[in-house]
Amino acid sequence: MEDTLQRTGKEITHIYNSHADTIYKVCFMMLRNVVDAEEATQTVFLKLMKSNQAFRDTEHEKAWLIVTARNHCKNMIKHWWRRLRVTWEESDQKQLSEEIKQDQIIDEVLSLPAKYRLPIYLFYYEGYSTKEIADMLTIKEPTIRTRLHTGRKLLKLSIGGERHE
Repeated sequence: MEDTLQRTGKEITHIYNSHADTIYKVCFMMLRNVVDAEEATQTVFLKLMKSNQAFRDTEHEKAWLIVTARNHCKNMIKHWWRRLRVTWEESDQKQLSEEIKQDQIIDEVLSLPAKYRLPIYLFYYEGYSTKEIADMLTIKEPTIRTRLHTGRKLLKLSIGGERHE
């Protein structure tokens, strides 16, 4: 049986150019490592190339990529090699892309516990609603709202927002 490409190179290039930055940031939010985030981003787009998923529109396409990225990152985090690896990369964690470096709050978002990082990013940086985030992360919508509320409180404390009130 002959394998055929599901999408043309032009379509893949367009999808990649449209969503690569977002997928990289999602992966970085979860993995907190530049090299791992780059690898995960590459793998997500390879999965897209191999899939025959039909998308309704660009938002459906973006949501599929984000969910795929999240699932792949979760698998990477659970992998035995990651648990045994010495984290010598920690000194390298500030090596973010120029766009991420320009956002001063992103460091604070990255310092949040894992369960708050991705909802905060998707809500404030990508503009998703709580319902859309709940669907993507397969978490109940009230839980997403609670995580956003708690994440905002933690950010406020870490930035020192209570002094301004």
